[in-house]
Amino acid sequence: MHIMEGFLPAAHAAGWWVVTAPFLAAGVRSLRRVIHEHPQARLLLGAAGAFVFVLSALKLPSVTGSCSHPTGTALGAILFGPSLLSVIGAMVLLFQTLLLAHGGLTTLGANAFSMAIAGPWVAYGVYRLLRGAGRSLAVATFAAAALGDLVTYLVTAAQLALAFPDPAGGFTGALVKFMSIFALTQIPLAMAEGLLTVIIMNALTTYSADELRALDILPARSAAP
Repeated sequence: MHIMEGFLPAAHAAGWWVVTAPFLAAGVRSLRRVIHEHPQARLLLGAAGAFVFVLSALKLPSVTGSCSHPTGTALGAILFGPSLLSVIGAMVLLFQTLLLAHGGLTTLGANAFSMAIAGPWVAYGVYRLLRGAGRSLAVATFAAAALGDLVTYLVTAAQLALAFPDPAGGFTGALVKFMSIFALTQIPLAMAEGLLTVIIMNALTTYSADELRALDILPARSAAP
């Protein structure tokens, strides 16, 4: 992540666009709903998008044709749900492709699926599971951000393995190789992203508590006796 321009075979690049398109359509509907139902959260929405842009721009060289970096998508998935993050993530990837030569237009579908769809959905699921089990906001946020980051790279490794199977081991052999290389940089990055996301969430609970209550992240205020 991000897979660079022209690196995937044309059939694979087109296929990932087809897979990603329905999620983007659902994300647009989710974005409209959030803006309509929670207009006071627009600044929070912008902050979530900026968080994705900044973190995912901090790239380290990794597998040929790709790189490692934090994703930042878990925060927005926790606040607004994973569907909306498909739009935010795709927009971030598009801007980075055009402005930073980071990623590519042909590989945008594949990159969006791994970073803006798979990662946010896993992050949201982990967060809801842990909160439902009574875990604290900090613990649930850390686990969601760290695992969402790691899943993004597992999906990227699978995308590369599908496109470039190992001559001896096929898809499985290539997947193991790509995952092993990604792990060197991505495991510590995932832990760091988890900690940073907790810090940001703690700040939001202090300075944007009303918006978080409206989004059901924090419990509603108790009624005055």
